Amino acid sequence: MLPAGMYAGRASALVERSVLAYSRAWLVFVSGVLEPLFYLLAFQIGFGKLVTEVTGPGGQAMSYVMFVAPALLASSAMNGAVFDSTFAVFFRYRYAKLYDAMLATPIGPLDIAVGEISWSVLRGGFYSVAFLGVMAVMGLATSPWVLMLVPVALLVALAFAAIGMTCATFIRTPSQFDYIQLAVMPMFLFSTTFYPLSVYPEPLQIVVQCLPLYHGIELARGFAAGVLDPSMFGHAAYLVVLALIGVFAASRRIGKLLLR
Repeated sequence: MLPAGMYAGRASALVERSVLAYSRAWLVFVSGVLEPLFYLLAFQIGFGKLVTEVTGPGGQAMSYVMFVAPALLASSAMNGAVFDSTFAVFFRYRYAKLYDAMLATPIGPLDIAVGEISWSVLRGGFYSVAFLGVMAVMGLATSPWVLMLVPVALLVALAFAAIGMTCATFIRTPSQFDYIQLAVMPMFLFSTTFYPLSVYPEPLQIVVQCLPLYHGIELARGFAAGVLDPSMFGHAAYLVVLALIGVFAASRRIGKLLLR
């Protein structure tokens, strides 16, 4: 049972606020769609000409562009969620004092956490749907299971938004966002985004398998290729548990910092 004042069922009010606030900043969403699109075009036109085939899920051979595309989709969901759940949350909490004002209403800390994380998930999902449309136009959506990339992207966005918001509550100065980038960029580069796990030495494979983005990429790549196996339940469970931990921790941190 939740403590009194933690949750009032008003998380949707924060989502509505974010929709209204971003309705005049639609260029932000365009930039989030274009970045992975440029990556995909670069691999299609350039690097993909040099590396013709790689080993994909289930050991089947696939084009390099088809190998990279679902990984970029998952990465796009991560990037969209992380931006809103860290930079934006930090500004609202530290400078705008928006959460102080919200907590003076029936809204509780869990409402804030759920509302902000929900908006981050919607933003990550928007990027992913747009990217999936580009994949379809480029002829990279060959399996009927490719539609599952959307819920996979939403799950990735949920996990990263929840953990990102928790991290944002520990940040004291804008310069400390370098630590966020220090975590996100290597994760993007080394979570099998651009090459299979087998290229790593065995000890490093274990490290990579602990990264959240790796599990999102493996899910997305499996559905994109139409190769399903029981390990996908493990990947999904990892992200679900991470999301639950993040939501709980974010709400507790907001309550501890602002309800003293």
